[in-house]
Amino acid sequence: MVRKIIVVVVSIAILAGAAFLKITLEDSKKSPVKKKEKQITAVFTEAVQNATLPILMEVTGTIQAKNRVELFAEVQGVMTSSSGSFKAGERYSNGSSLVSINSEVYRAGLMAQKSTLQNLVTAALADIRLDYPDSFDRWSGFLSQLDLNKPLPELPQHASDKEKMFITGRNIYTTYYNIRNMELTLSKYNLTAPFDGILTEALVTAGTLVRPGQKLGTFIQPTTFEMEAPVSSSMVAYLKVGQKVDVMSTNRKDASWKGTISRINSIVNTATQTVNVYIQLSGSNIDEGMYATASISATRADNSFEIDRSILFDKNQVYVAKDSVLIQKTIDPVYHNEKTVLVQGLENGEQVLTKMPPGAYPGMKISIYEEK
Repeated sequence: MVRKIIVVVVSIAILAGAAFLKITLEDSKKSPVKKKEKQITAVFTEAVQNATLPILMEVTGTIQAKNRVELFAEVQGVMTSSSGSFKAGERYSNGSSLVSINSEVYRAGLMAQKSTLQNLVTAALADIRLDYPDSFDRWSGFLSQLDLNKPLPELPQHASDKEKMFITGRNIYTTYYNIRNMELTLSKYNLTAPFDGILTEALVTAGTLVRPGQKLGTFIQPTTFEMEAPVSSSMVAYLKVGQKVDVMSTNRKDASWKGTISRINSIVNTATQTVNVYIQLSGSNIDEGMYATASISATRADNSFEIDRSILFDKNQVYVAKDSVLIQKTIDPVYHNEKTVLVQGLENGEQVLTKMPPGAYPGMKISIYEEK
């Protein structure tokens, strides 16, 4: 019995020793842990040199003709042939007919009313000779000037209230002013060009039945144009009417013009917080509806430096390189251009990043890249 116990104890001891030996041998095969070395990132920097820099605002807008007329019909009738074909692109000189609407029926009614007025004045002349001899020559001259095919002459002035009541009782005043109203309406059957220009939109053709209120087309003067440009409301105080502006086409690289600020709106767009500024310009190669970019010199920023927008983060933070590490610095952005930002708060000689390295953080080990 004692012998069996000794054998069991010895067997357990041998197994335990073998297991311990195995673990010791496995641990001895593991490679030693290497210490991690901090990686050094090469960065691009430039030395800060503060100066007084101009703030150039670049705004984009649409060019429209300054003088444009939307043509609408005020009368009804069939459109007849005008001096041109009334097609988009057709040019018309000042005073030439743009739209003609058949007015024969209306003209006949007007002549009938003029004939009625002649009869009324003729019938009243005998009484005027007897009761108002001083006014007879005036009314007789008016009757002789009254022509059915010409505009009405001026109505004679009455010499007394009694004469006025007499003329009113003969229905002469009512008929006269009805005719004047008809003459004004007759002039609306023919629309003439208010200036030398071009028809940019034509919605009717000869033979079309035109109704009151119907739009007929658009007529512009292709010599003077305006560009509507939205400007930040914070910068409007630096602009003034008459200020010179450089304007460039967005799709024609060789097209540029000199413009002038003609108007500044006083209403701020609630959605964009911008104010519309209107720039007047003229020259060749300008077309209605084209997009253009205007460069406006608003003011100057003292003690400022221009950096790339890509290195600005959290609205007012940048990294500068100092003693081979990145230092986070708070600056004051003065004005945002499309690709750059004018900032204040950097000191002369500081090495500010020109490109943001991936995974940048304060205290990051860096080396400044130097071109050979």
